[in-house]
Amino acid sequence: MPYSVRNLAMWLFPALLVGAAAWALSIGTLPPADFTFCNATEVKSIDPHRINGQPEGRIVEALFEGLLRRDPKTLKPIPGVAERWDVSPDKKTYTFHIRDDARWSDGTPITADDFYYSFCRFLLPATGGEYSTLFFVVKNAEKYTKRSFVVGDPVEIELLRSPGVPDTVRGRLLNGKLIRIEGEDGAESGEDRRVYVVHVDGSERRFTASDAVGDAERVQTVLFDFREVGVKVVDRQTLQLELTNPTPYFLDIVSFYPLCPVNRSCVERYGYPDWTRPENIVSNGAFRLQFRRIRDRIRLVKSDTYWNRNAVELQTIDALAAENIATMLNLYLTGEADWVTDLPPLAKSELRRTRPLEYAPKPTMSIYFYRLNVTKPPLNDVRVRRALSMALNRAEIIEAGPRAGELPALSIVPPGMDGYQVASGPSEDVAAAKKLLAEAGFPGGRGFPHIEILYNTHDVHKSIAETIQSQWKRHLGINVGLRNMEWGAFNSETRQLRYNVARAGWIGDYPDPNTFLDIFLSNNENNQTGWKNAEFDRLMKAASEETDAAKRMTLLHEAEQLLMQELPIIPMYSYVSKDMIRTYVRGHYANLREEHPLWAMSIDQDEKARVFAAEGLR
Repeated sequence: MPYSVRNLAMWLFPALLVGAAAWALSIGTLPPADFTFCNATEVKSIDPHRINGQPEGRIVEALFEGLLRRDPKTLKPIPGVAERWDVSPDKKTYTFHIRDDARWSDGTPITADDFYYSFCRFLLPATGGEYSTLFFVVKNAEKYTKRSFVVGDPVEIELLRSPGVPDTVRGRLLNGKLIRIEGEDGAESGEDRRVYVVHVDGSERRFTASDAVGDAERVQTVLFDFREVGVKVVDRQTLQLELTNPTPYFLDIVSFYPLCPVNRSCVERYGYPDWTRPENIVSNGAFRLQFRRIRDRIRLVKSDTYWNRNAVELQTIDALAAENIATMLNLYLTGEADWVTDLPPLAKSELRRTRPLEYAPKPTMSIYFYRLNVTKPPLNDVRVRRALSMALNRAEIIEAGPRAGELPALSIVPPGMDGYQVASGPSEDVAAAKKLLAEAGFPGGRGFPHIEILYNTHDVHKSIAETIQSQWKRHLGINVGLRNMEWGAFNSETRQLRYNVARAGWIGDYPDPNTFLDIFLSNNENNQTGWKNAEFDRLMKAASEETDAAKRMTLLHEAEQLLMQELPIIPMYSYVSKDMIRTYVRGHYANLREEHPLWAMSIDQDEKARVFAAEGLR
């Protein structure tokens, strides 16, 4: 049926056409980009080693490239900075051969030393990389990041930096063998007050990182010796990575954006976050950062030093920091955006009917869930956590929130993983939930302390939180507050456990159940619940060492079942794709991760002219 795009937009969101016009006017005299998309939020950083969000990942994958990248259709690892790689017969050693024409944006060559430096920085405790645990499959990587060395291990001692030296430049390193550790670790104060007695160059020396210890040499830190981590520079163009155990998804990890290299001279000269400013940044991806306007847009321009630049068709890209999904849709309908990464729930059924070629939801490898801070009463009681989960009607939550055919979830691993049977948490049972809450000391909700649901600014998250708030009040008699924050502050609050209940989502980083389960290991930066379980950790470790595929999946299933019994999280639903893209965009393919590399995209100008003429757009 013929329809007017402008009328559709006005029918859906008349008040927000003004918002779309404001975005259009914000360009001013700036020439329009070849391709514009709504990135859903202001990114918190573009440092590959310090991010964990999808909006950030889209920008980082345009600016940087790792040893491998991902095929835009299949998501399988393909050559990136490394033109090829070899795998040892025992599948524990990977050798990557870096292409001769790989260059940084300042024109300097990319070498194996750049990756050695970058992987060390990625794992360095001071960096605080939230994805560093991904790299723990590499020999001794966990020892380095978690400082879990023992007497007899080789260690590196970072001496104090000279005054005025940026904190991104490490102090001079000494290497030696740890003889013994004296004193307390000062865990409660957050200060390492121990003294490390180390054999260095034939003599015994005592080091401490604390001002409170006066009889030892004051140093920056003591770490496991990075030279013993399974990262080896064979020569200028060859890098070797050695794993502790065979890891079937290792190449998927290598192709993931946290493993992108950063330019050492740039990072050390400007420090964080200044090295990521447009006037300072040196990157190695298909695009360069031209400018960034906070709460407006990031503009990317094609890199003239990228090794595969001849295959990149887009010259300029604008990533709009539009958080309001209604505004995003209006930008799309008025021709100001070619791709939107989310849509208003109320518009989805109409868009599926009228624009099936542009909006066709597909299942994805992702899950929507709530984190529970188990370090705070009453959420430290598993009976309370189970009651909260069992009191929820997930179908009602989906209808109030995303409304695009999402599937209710009782597991953290979404369905569809080859060879894996998902575990299941408790299903909806209001009577049993009331009984559990009473057993925990809160009959009918009486005496239940005030808690809050924390969510980042987004219409869908708000609707879901309000629905859950209502269900918990209706079914359990408890009062729950709501608190929303912008994305960066939200991430900070959850990371520091300054919340009671917080919304969350997770997109699988590789096609394996491990990508959903290992975030709940006791030592994983992405856990963010305070939950620690030795048996869960043991099962996950056993799975990482298991070479029999079927037995490995059984171990992972047992770990998930334990997680679903303890419930430091409440699964809500598995996602379907929620983006909408113009028919004239080429190189955008539906896939399980909703991952769409910008270097693969292009515009069919003839089709764009036809579409704009048909819709009365400029």
